[in-house]
Amino acid sequence: MATRHLYVVRHGAADPFGELTEAGERQVELLAGRLAKLPVDAVWHSPLSRAVASAEIIGKRLAGVPVREAAELIDHVPFVPEDPPPAWRGFFDGYDRDEAAAGAARAAALLERFALPADGESHEVLVTHAYPVAWLVRHALGAPAERWMGLNCGNTALTAIDYYDGAAPNLLLYNDMGHLPVELRWTGFGAGTRP
Repeated sequence: MATRHLYVVRHGAADPFGELTEAGERQVELLAGRLAKLPVDAVWHSPLSRAVASAEIIGKRLAGVPVREAAELIDHVPFVPEDPPPAWRGFFDGYDRDEAAAGAARAAALLERFALPADGESHEVLVTHAYPVAWLVRHALGAPAERWMGLNCGNTALTAIDYYDGAAPNLLLYNDMGHLPVELRWTGFGAGTRP
């Protein structure tokens, strides 16, 4: 059966200017060690600097694996509900119809490019951002569009999705931080108690 194995990761922790911090670089190095155990065919990354730098670190560990940019992986809001839940209203305040349509178009392009089976067996790493990860997870689960909200992921957390020919996608892992020591987990989330 033709299967596309996607290993979707959020970039390492970054500063307010979008550059990886020391902690972010260490997170990516540890993630790269985990990914080096897999038969990776390609690494795709968002054009934003924090994702580019993360993909470059991963690429150094995966000798001979091509590392390429994919515009579909850029950070974006994939869906703006007409009547957002009260907890999300402030987040969506100011989004107009054109911005919402542009986000929906990016979300569709992401799915059209990556959320489908390959011609054969493929193993691809996608280095992206929290919202595209949430959109791919929501899609794999067949959940309503608004369910991307609240699906956050930590920096360098691993999400694995398999896409089969003629079958529904299979979400294998979501937000797995097993490769990180405790002090490097849960970055990229707001303040709060974490398990």
